[in-house]
Amino acid sequence: MLKSRLCIAFFAFAVGCAPAQKPLTDYVNPMLGTATLWDSVDLGFKPTKRTWGAEVFPGSSLPNAMVQVSPVTKFHSGAGYQYEDSVIYGFTHTNKGHWNLCHIPLLPVTGTPTPGDYCSPFSHERESAAPGYYQVFLDRYGVDAQLSSTLRCAFHKYTYPAGAAASLLADLQRSNEHVRAWDIRKEGDNVFAGWQQTGEKMYFYAVANRPVTGIEPVVEGDREVRIVRFGEGDGALELRIGFSFVSEKNARENLEAEMLGKSFAEVRSEATATWNDLLGRIRVEGGTEREKGLFYSSLYRSFLWPALRSDVNGEFTDVDGKVINPGFRYYTGPSYWDDYRNKLILLGMLAPDVAADVISSDTDKGEKRGGFMPTFFHGDHASAFVAGTYLRGNRGFDVNRAYNLVLRNATVQGPSRPWLDEYIAKGYISEMDVENPVTWTVCKAAVTKTLEYSYDDYAVALLADALGDKENHDMLMKRTSNYKNLFDPSTGLMRGRLENGEWITPFDDQYPYYEYMYREANAWQQAFFAPHDTEGLIGLFPSREAFGEQLDKLFSIPWKGYEVDNLSCFIGQYCHGNQPDHSFPYLYYFIGRQERSQELLDYILDRFYGMGPEGLALCGMDDAGEMSSWYVFNAIGLYTYSPADPEYIVTVPLFDKVQVALGDGNRWTIRHDGQGRKITGITCGGKPVDGWFVSHDALNKGELVITTSEK
Repeated sequence: MLKSRLCIAFFAFAVGCAPAQKPLTDYVNPMLGTATLWDSVDLGFKPTKRTWGAEVFPGSSLPNAMVQVSPVTKFHSGAGYQYEDSVIYGFTHTNKGHWNLCHIPLLPVTGTPTPGDYCSPFSHERESAAPGYYQVFLDRYGVDAQLSSTLRCAFHKYTYPAGAAASLLADLQRSNEHVRAWDIRKEGDNVFAGWQQTGEKMYFYAVANRPVTGIEPVVEGDREVRIVRFGEGDGALELRIGFSFVSEKNARENLEAEMLGKSFAEVRSEATATWNDLLGRIRVEGGTEREKGLFYSSLYRSFLWPALRSDVNGEFTDVDGKVINPGFRYYTGPSYWDDYRNKLILLGMLAPDVAADVISSDTDKGEKRGGFMPTFFHGDHASAFVAGTYLRGNRGFDVNRAYNLVLRNATVQGPSRPWLDEYIAKGYISEMDVENPVTWTVCKAAVTKTLEYSYDDYAVALLADALGDKENHDMLMKRTSNYKNLFDPSTGLMRGRLENGEWITPFDDQYPYYEYMYREANAWQQAFFAPHDTEGLIGLFPSREAFGEQLDKLFSIPWKGYEVDNLSCFIGQYCHGNQPDHSFPYLYYFIGRQERSQELLDYILDRFYGMGPEGLALCGMDDAGEMSSWYVFNAIGLYTYSPADPEYIVTVPLFDKVQVALGDGNRWTIRHDGQGRKITGITCGGKPVDGWFVSHDALNKGELVITTSEK
């Protein structure tokens, strides 16, 4: 009995002395990606202007929330914030990072600044950020500003200098979009409310902890701001603001449901807990502190878009401008051209309810817009998202309604697939005959469309097969080889054809185009895109060795120093700063050279994230989380090589052990056994894996062990 008590006492002592586990939010740096690259060695060219950075925001948000409250250092920039800027114009309440949104700019001020001169200098020494929190000291006004948020509300806490009269400047004429109209007015003793109309109409309802004594217009030419004046009060000025895309009444209801009655500390604590819960769905052991910081910062960044648009009562404004409540949460559309590659699958893994509601939201939009599933920017990649989500077991959406839309996209020419009729008739899309095209020449991006439509056909075919639609499955599968029609054996590259079928001549395989033949790429950066049929792609070459030689050229022919928006950070011609070739490093797997793929992956993970003198730059645009999700998957030893397929290519993780708690209740364990980076064995559930891919279902059933050795 005494021995048992001693053991218990020793165990309690040992547990009590164990170091406290670091909260995962402590690893997250929301500033990661806000800095811009200037070094020509990093970029691959000598910049003549500020390059596009990751275009991310450092402010407060919950996962996939309606509200992102964040500072603006320059309007009409990617996310409104650039690390090297030195002034702040205000705090806005929506953000994505694509030169849009940034609704309802508010700035704490003293005195009566003018519309043309109200921004405040700040320094990074007096600025901090964490998930669900942002703080900065505004030098001009002597105000310490703190921000936090819930799903649909923002909390502003402003500490003014002693004796200063507290005021708030609202510049509702400005956002990152064209502002059509706006309004702000006093609604009660301590309440002001209003709205801002851009492409969307966003309403707000604000409750202060001090009296609102008045709202004054300040006009300067065609510019006007409003200054909200507050009465005296103890301590900091606190503003609790609810938002809605439906009505001011709903904004108030959102505020009452989520924030009213809570202190700033409570709101921030709840935000931290929410993020720790999400981040904790992937736990890692081993790795360096830098790798953990990049990993959890990337995981955080992967869950900020799409954004919620429905209110606590379930209402939202649909694409017809009608207020409806169909029983699911309504979200903005994803950045499909970017995020179908990895991020939307990650969303479905960790937050399947959100993924299902995103599909339901786009289904609602599509049925009200001609029966076509919405797309984004280029390609028809909702098909891969819907198929990949359904085939991984998500049943939280009406798959038949979604299927009808993606099938219509694939069979009827419309806004989702331009030049589809030509694609079906010829098996490819021809390019316009242009004399002396330049980077920004506007054409069809015909090569990219042909390759992407081939993959999109494959994704829809997978869904057709799962739903028992054999006729359409067979029809679509025949089209999945259309990418081959643009393969030029003389160059070993995908090359544009004219309407008469002739190859485009002259042909410069290294010159980058924005829409001529290729979308934001040159010939090398599109040459190997056939993730659904890699063996078929290899078969276009005289031998597997010849394919390998062409791959070697991709990663070794030097970039010629072209300065083009969206293209930065190269390994030879491979560009990690943009999405089109993000699946290319894995191609060596298919010709028996896995270690070369891993060498490239390790270089990318180490070199192209956390760049620049501050370690706060990424190699290119994050594009609503795609760049970040690429890091997340590869860091844990998996990648969505073909996202429509419910499987992953296995890589060597950065960590010794990874535990993943999926949103559907399944749990994965991934373990790295060995010191090297050459994979010598893969087992799942104790059974050898045949090849390099492991299925989603197999991961649900057993531990994945990746055994490696030195080269």
